[in-house]
Amino acid sequence: MEVSVYETKIKIYVMADISANEIRRELTTYIDSGLAGTSQFAALHRENKYKFYCYDSLYPLEKDKVYKKDKIYTLTLRTLDVSLAKHFSEYVVHTHTRKLKGLTAQVRILPRKHIDVIYTLTPAILKCDSGYWKDEMTVVQFEERMKGNLIKKWNEFCGEKLEEDFELFTGVEFLSKCPVASEYKGVRLLGDKVRMHVAENAMAQKLAYLALGTGVLEMNSRGFGFVNYRWL
Repeated sequence: MEVSVYETKIKIYVMADISANEIRRELTTYIDSGLAGTSQFAALHRENKYKFYCYDSLYPLEKDKVYKKDKIYTLTLRTLDVSLAKHFSEYVVHTHTRKLKGLTAQVRILPRKHIDVIYTLTPAILKCDSGYWKDEMTVVQFEERMKGNLIKKWNEFCGEKLEEDFELFTGVEFLSKCPVASEYKGVRLLGDKVRMHVAENAMAQKLAYLALGTGVLEMNSRGFGFVNYRWL
């Protein structure tokens, strides 16, 4: 099965200064408010299943890490679900909260090209009993968890079961020297900025493309694990 990744770019008007530490919470509130606009997606963020969408922070980031009142920025959302992409561009774009207001939206399908590298723009979150994965897992186990997560997303979205005996990444690099802390619902989450070198085989290429629309690892619909790409 072939999947398509739909990318929606929304121009966002900022109505009050927002620090970089607060922006993920504000964007989540904005998107959830937009999803609540129709019965089809109203309960999506409450369901315990893969949501098949992800999003970046606002662009560009200010040097002092404060998004400025009365300025316009770009929010990038990606999804595998064409109906959700349509909802982003027709409903979410017209949403406004206390600090954010959508203005315009543009949608495109990301082209399928040979992917050399994917890398996180927002921290990747791997939940463990101890809190942070490095307290109980090896890097090899981290890579296996990332691969398994993407395979599960593929299986659920495509309705098929992949054979798991293939190489996904030829190398994984951690771009942050120490864990990246993020606040979520009063909890301090520790994540990582990661660069992944994608293997040449067809299945690795399909999963890397899928990751562009779903994000990697967990809490993607809360703004974590959003990845960008470099073509070969």
